[in-house]
Amino acid sequence: MTRWTLSTLLICTLCACATRDTQTEYGSPPSLLTLTPEQQLALYRNIESTYAVRVVKRGAKVRDLPRAPTQISPSVSWRERTYNELETFMQDARISGILALKDGEVVLERYAFGRKPEDRWTSFSVAKSVTALLVGAAIQDGYIKSIDDPVTTYIPDLKGSGYEGVSVRHLISMTSGVKWNEDYTDPKSDVAQASAWTGEPGMNPLVSYMRRLPREAEPGTKFVYKTGETDMAGILVANATGKALAEYLSAKVWKPYGMERDAIWMVDRGGMERGGCCMSMTLRDYARVGLFTLEGGTARDKQIVPEWYIREATDQIKPPVEGDYGYFWWIRGSDGYAAQGIFGQQIRIVPAENLIIVINAAFPKATDRELSAAQNAVLAGVRAALK
Repeated sequence: MTRWTLSTLLICTLCACATRDTQTEYGSPPSLLTLTPEQQLALYRNIESTYAVRVVKRGAKVRDLPRAPTQISPSVSWRERTYNELETFMQDARISGILALKDGEVVLERYAFGRKPEDRWTSFSVAKSVTALLVGAAIQDGYIKSIDDPVTTYIPDLKGSGYEGVSVRHLISMTSGVKWNEDYTDPKSDVAQASAWTGEPGMNPLVSYMRRLPREAEPGTKFVYKTGETDMAGILVANATGKALAEYLSAKVWKPYGMERDAIWMVDRGGMERGGCCMSMTLRDYARVGLFTLEGGTARDKQIVPEWYIREATDQIKPPVEGDYGYFWWIRGSDGYAAQGIFGQQIRIVPAENLIIVINAAFPKATDRELSAAQNAVLAGVRAALK
């Protein structure tokens, strides 16, 4: 196997993808973490040109997102500067699209860097929250009998491992108690090594790696962010339903809810969609994902995801566990809850205000406190403009 840099190892754990022209096992994709700013803008909107993907097919009808009679032009305060022109802020913050829905109507929709409304954009970890919705759909459909079922019921290869006694609930709240190192700067961390693991014959490489990990706490007692477990949740849904994640997402959300374009979902070296990363969809379809969640997981008057599950997924995990997390959704208190991805991807949902804000970006850094402040500045600016 070729020698991979740490950044390549990390991004392969995040999106663990095969290149389009090297779809054989253990192909080495280019690192999404080391792209130039120009490469980011080109690849984020056209990920399928480089990586192997599956298509999430849309249906015949599109869910309308009506344009509100009054459009807002928010001012945004960031980096000790107030931007009265949103276009300038978007250029400085490297944001390719902002869309705000208030009471189900579009009050703001802006694009930058040549992006058009029909252009898709990669999600990074926003896909985790979509995977959480699919877990709920599989419960509604009876493929997953109970959220408290053992993970090993659906991923038998984990029997006898640290995941023995771990429930689906533990997995999707990242409270499995299995030891995991998510240090992106450590070449010996699990997040770096998992994607390089060659696996065992007849077994998904990620499952093969995860079954080697030791237990450090009792399930349900400690929250630790684990990218590998979101991918495991995707494998669990695929095993339970007998369907590819892209196929199941199409049937449960994309077609019935009325997404406007086919989505794209990267696949790993074993040919399975990654539950933790890298879907691509339009800005408006990101907003529809938010609206589907805000409306309680229904489509065409049919309950797709149980209402109780949506409530739990978007509520903070309970003591004795500490963490601002639900079921693959980040909890933001009075600011609602969010699906978030590195380099500035976000769906923010504020139920108390019937407000959804979607941001796609190509931040220079994967994570950064100052850049995160840009996201909060957009929320504050939109709120002020709506008063």
